[in-house]
Amino acid sequence: MTTSRPLPMTVPAQDLPARVRIHEVGARDGLQNEKAVVPTEVKAEFIHRLAASGLTTVEATSFVHPKWVPQLADAEDLFPRLADIEGVALPVLVPNERGLDRALALGARRIAVFGSATETFAARNLNRTVDESLAMFEPVVARAKADKVHVRGYLSMCFGDPWEGPVPVHQVVRVAKALMDLGCDELSLGDTIGVATPGHVQTLLSELNEEGVRTDTIGVHFHDTYGQALSNTLAALQHGVTTVDASAGGLGGCPYAKSATGNLATEDLVWMLEGLGIDTGVDLDALTATSVWLAEQLGRPSPSRTVRALSVR
Repeated sequence: MTTSRPLPMTVPAQDLPARVRIHEVGARDGLQNEKAVVPTEVKAEFIHRLAASGLTTVEATSFVHPKWVPQLADAEDLFPRLADIEGVALPVLVPNERGLDRALALGARRIAVFGSATETFAARNLNRTVDESLAMFEPVVARAKADKVHVRGYLSMCFGDPWEGPVPVHQVVRVAKALMDLGCDELSLGDTIGVATPGHVQTLLSELNEEGVRTDTIGVHFHDTYGQALSNTLAALQHGVTTVDASAGGLGGCPYAKSATGNLATEDLVWMLEGLGIDTGVDLDALTATSVWLAEQLGRPSPSRTVRALSVR
């Protein structure tokens, strides 16, 4: 990466990964909670800019029924507009077999299913119990794997639930292991309402390892409600995690959990990783310019601290 910025100064820490893969969720998780519909051409341009900044995984959209997430109703129109992007994984969220059919028909080769560690959120988000949702995912994952499609399993409410409160670690581990047993290639642990703390993160990761879920199959997805996203990410890196979800400009939330604020900002993450000497392949200046551009399209400033700091230099 080349940059004219003198900071951050690189001071590596011991026992951290040499490289981290950022799973960029801004175009899907970041935009899905926007009240005003973002034009398809803006979404396509956003994804192209994210890819050009060096991100190697950019979650593109969701093939959920438009009734539930109107912002992503243009999935069939958007995805073909990304066909010219080379060397970048473009995963899409699919809720069920119908969603899988729609995604595969457009050539998607990476999909994700979205489960819950708690019963209340499963009911509100999927209109099913936890076990019923796992049963719904089973044929989706089986068909995808038979077609050599990469499958990510999202698990939300891993650290706390706005209706149920603290979520027991063993409860999260049970559902996480069940998702992986279906055949998922990777697991993303979601702190949907941003209540995790570093010790909680490391305990959950250790318990997952004890149940046979390997660290190299785990990603982490932190929201920054209480300002803990970066400290929780560092705790995960210390455990050996090398995949971190983040959203350009800190966009995002969850339409089914009102206490879920924005995701960890990709720029804030890259700033920390650069300072630690951890390679991401991301050009922070180009990424910041992308978030400034998108903020202009949305008509409001980016919530990312790094975007705000760098954009006034």
